[in-house]
Amino acid sequence: MSIRAVFVDFGGVILRTEDKGPRIRQAERLGMTSGDLEKIIFESETSQQASTGEIPEEAHWQAVAEALGVSRQESDKITAEFFSGDRADAALLDFLRSLRPERKVGLISNAWSGLREFITRQKLEDVFDEMIISAEVGLIKPDPRIYRLALEKLGTLPEESVFLDDVLVNVEAARSVGMSAIQFTQPEKTLEELKQLLCNHR
Repeated sequence: MSIRAVFVDFGGVILRTEDKGPRIRQAERLGMTSGDLEKIIFESETSQQASTGEIPEEAHWQAVAEALGVSRQESDKITAEFFSGDRADAALLDFLRSLRPERKVGLISNAWSGLREFITRQKLEDVFDEMIISAEVGLIKPDPRIYRLALEKLGTLPEESVFLDDVLVNVEAARSVGMSAIQFTQPEKTLEELKQLLCNHR
């Protein structure tokens, strides 16, 4: 059966931390490791709550400021520097754009409520037919329901779809609902895998 829809994750796939220097330097100034800082930002209870839409993203950043013992204004500066080493994958974005209109492209992302605005601000919204963002739908990968919702939004069957994610458990969850799935590892290697899969399922 031909593949009619390509679904991709955002953070870790389309947008990746290519330069860890800013996070390392920032953590040192705060008297912690970059791993500790990333845990506060990405793995805290408020991060999880913001990812499922239980609290707004702003509430999470307020909690981050309190955890770091800084003012909210200082927290904004920390946030800007924290993400300053992130880069969008231009080659992958160009390839995804090239798939349409023959194929549909969807986003499935565990993210806070500000992601849609960020994507629009970066002028990336034209890449996607639909964006399924966990904070907006109240579901988070690897919950099978978020994949089924994405399939429903694009009107495609699982066997007509492929999903790209850097986290193995999310890849396995997509496969569990009947989708093809590729774990994003090395950019060039993963893109070639995707191209080969699509070539084999025209």
